[in-house]
Amino acid sequence: MTEVATASAAATGIAMATEKAAKELSPEEERVLIRDIALTAEANTKEGDSFFLITQKWWQHWIDYVNQDQQPNNSNNNEGSSSLSGNSDSNGVGISKRPSGIDNSDLISDGPAEDANSDDGVEIHDTLLEGRDYVLLPQQVWNLLFSWYGGGPALSRKVINSGLSQTEFAVEVYPLRLQLLVTPKGDRSTIRISKKETIGELHRRACEIFHLNLEQVCIWDYYGHRKHALMNDMDKTLDDANIQMDQDILVEVLNNVNDTLVTDGTSITDNGFADKEATSVLLEPSKSSLSIAGGLSANKIASKGYSAEQLQNQTLGCPNKESDNHFGNSGVSTRGTFGGLTGLLNLGNTCFMNSAIQCLVHTPEFARYFREDYHQEINWQNPLGMGELALAFGELLRKLWAPGRTPVAPRPFKAKLARFAPQFSGYNQHDSQELLAFLLDGLHEDLNRVKHKPYVNSRDADGRPDEEVADEYWANHIARNDSIIVDVCQGQYKSTLVCPVCNKVSVTFDPFMYLSLPLQFATTRSMTITIFTCDGSALPSTCTITVPKQGRYRDLIQAVSNACSLKQTEEIKLVEIRNHLIHRFLDDSFVSLSTIKDDDHLAAYKIQKSATGNVLLQLIHRRQEQETSDAQRWKPFGTPLISSLLCDDVIRSGVIQTIVQTMLTPLLKEGIEYSDDSDPSTSGMARDPSDHGSGEVDTNCASTSINKVLPKLPLQLVDESKTCIDLPAGDEKAINLSAMSHVVVYLDWTSKLLEKFNINYLENLPEVFKYGPITKKARTEPLSLYTCLEAFLREEPLVPEDMWYCPQCKEQRQASKKLDLWRLPEVLVIHLKRFSYSRSMKHKLYELYALTNHYGGMGSGHYTAHIKLLDENKWYNFDDSHISPINEEDVKSAAAYVLFYRRAKSDTSGTSSAGSRRARDKTSYKY
Repeated sequence: MTEVATASAAATGIAMATEKAAKELSPEEERVLIRDIALTAEANTKEGDSFFLITQKWWQHWIDYVNQDQQPNNSNNNEGSSSLSGNSDSNGVGISKRPSGIDNSDLISDGPAEDANSDDGVEIHDTLLEGRDYVLLPQQVWNLLFSWYGGGPALSRKVINSGLSQTEFAVEVYPLRLQLLVTPKGDRSTIRISKKETIGELHRRACEIFHLNLEQVCIWDYYGHRKHALMNDMDKTLDDANIQMDQDILVEVLNNVNDTLVTDGTSITDNGFADKEATSVLLEPSKSSLSIAGGLSANKIASKGYSAEQLQNQTLGCPNKESDNHFGNSGVSTRGTFGGLTGLLNLGNTCFMNSAIQCLVHTPEFARYFREDYHQEINWQNPLGMGELALAFGELLRKLWAPGRTPVAPRPFKAKLARFAPQFSGYNQHDSQELLAFLLDGLHEDLNRVKHKPYVNSRDADGRPDEEVADEYWANHIARNDSIIVDVCQGQYKSTLVCPVCNKVSVTFDPFMYLSLPLQFATTRSMTITIFTCDGSALPSTCTITVPKQGRYRDLIQAVSNACSLKQTEEIKLVEIRNHLIHRFLDDSFVSLSTIKDDDHLAAYKIQKSATGNVLLQLIHRRQEQETSDAQRWKPFGTPLISSLLCDDVIRSGVIQTIVQTMLTPLLKEGIEYSDDSDPSTSGMARDPSDHGSGEVDTNCASTSINKVLPKLPLQLVDESKTCIDLPAGDEKAINLSAMSHVVVYLDWTSKLLEKFNINYLENLPEVFKYGPITKKARTEPLSLYTCLEAFLREEPLVPEDMWYCPQCKEQRQASKKLDLWRLPEVLVIHLKRFSYSRSMKHKLYELYALTNHYGGMGSGHYTAHIKLLDENKWYNFDDSHISPINEEDVKSAAAYVLFYRRAKSDTSGTSSAGSRRARDKTSYKY
């Protein structure tokens, strides 16, 4: 089908759906129609098209609704599915209720809209993530859903070209937010504008907001409240002008007196940038090379064949007097007599690279090393090295430390990087820490002083003193790895493994380049569990327990056992319930509690222990639900129940009937008179579920209601071939259990049976943790770096994929592992694993001297660096080509990602040497 035909078919479908809206389509009709229209719209997406944000919660509700009649999906790995293909994770029992109106309120910021002239008039939260908080729908899909459900508000975003080649499409969810400042009036306003809009459109919007004429204003890139660039190229986009989110823009109202341009004491240089120290000049437009809008831009000058190097020595002629005003820098001027503080141009999503490079370039040890003659240490013989990467990095560092230079375009370095690390080729956004890790490792191999690596065989400790073993391991490491990177950045772990069977202890000492720490905002976690008994002794009860946040299943099982006063003859079976079925048993003691999500539903069952082991009986509740106008089918509902059966090869069907009746005894309603549907053979008191053969009544069971008559239950057993076998009460037919690991029994609840039991206790299973409104206090709790470090060093069992071969048992074992920091480097690099946890970070600075920041979601967003020049004892913000001074308090940021710490030496430590570093290092770090 051609694109025209496909689009025509989609348009016809929309028209038909709109006509049928009042009659309400079936879920299946909605699903198919939206799917077809979405596929057509996305296949024909072009620049300027509109997409709409819709809250993930509502979208998932609608997905479940339209997929409810599809066949069950047997895959267990489909959490968060938003598929329109017909496969859902509902196992055939999805949400049947039709969603109410679209409610995007959870996407909307509480504050007022910052730009009254914006398209939608509302502001969304700054930290939304696609797939977690919202999905993006083509305009045709949104229009159709809105016509069916109503609600809102509509949150429209445009499709823009992205990438260096401008051939890739992206939805601009967060247009630039710019602060407009008017001088000399002092007015200000915040606007939203696409980064693909032109400078001319920014002029027009500013004049509209402040009621000015275009001829009255000059607009400046006012990054860091300094005039960086005169924005006078009306056809240039804000993206090309390197305008960033939340940047200040200065709207300067001109004083037109005798056709002169007054710029508040700041001269305008011929490349459009301001020199703050220069003397104020008055220029007559008719006699100068500057127009009223500010003159030729840098790219127009370059088009005449002049290089930036040549233009630096040219002067701007003035008709009245000779001027000393030189062509200014295209970014920042040299500050003082110190080197460094040179920006890196963004080549297209290269802020991740720029921020990491700036931190390394401003590490004093590296700055000294690469500014001296490091070429003699390049190891051209190392098969793991590249040589060229170190040369490219050294050349880039020297350019950045040369005084008085303009911002540097790191194209040669990026080309070398892409050659040896293809994952960083192209112009997509990447992870700053991954780049840093590759760069440190690559520089080490290029500069390894060891030309021929000897073979070394590290021995186990075998009871020897730690100092002896650590020095031996470090000497072996240095024999193969010796470079400036090792001297500055590498430290040593102590790793202790303990076999859980024979208690064999193995101690090794391994090198590290940086620490990757999980963020630890709390050390404990609250979890809500529903507890069921199998002996009919009590109604289901809910308890909330506290467990270690980094704990294991064994911690949760122990806490539940304590909460329900578990007897020595009982044990707990912990399961996750999903779609009214048992999704999984949580019976591996060493699995991390992080695998349990806050929106999961957990149940704990108290069952009898058995010396010979038990076969578990799973009771699944079903009831009839209307499928079509004339057909019904049995579907699961409520919470399954579990009991234990002795490991006999056979069991009588009547015994299963008795066990199920016993489990349901607490749910029987009082005062119900039963008729002839009660079976005399099973009437009376419930039996002990552990008694499978005698048929004797347990007269000591506190759960048994002596005067209650237990009704006959319609049960079906599912055998190993998935065939359902009726289990009538009183039948003594033998059921073979030898081939079954567990027994699944269906209880089909008829309307008459539902009248006799209170099943509310089976239907309301709470979530593990129910989130309430997030308060400001919760968002601003300080994070201790020590807490993160303690979590990183905490003893824990190895994951099953990393089993350890015990030399004493001669078997693979899931040993417990404990890490300790033994030898610390000159520069400690700490990577905060922000993308797996909520983010907030405030800590003392002291010896912190550099860090990278990340703003936005994983795999996207923007990177900057905060760096302290130790010679000046001042902090600066490095934002690609823009550099500006900042206060120390501004360094405390929730965006911090990779931290660089310097060693805090005591008075007796003196200067470090390679020899002193090979002894045990007791020098600590301050945080």
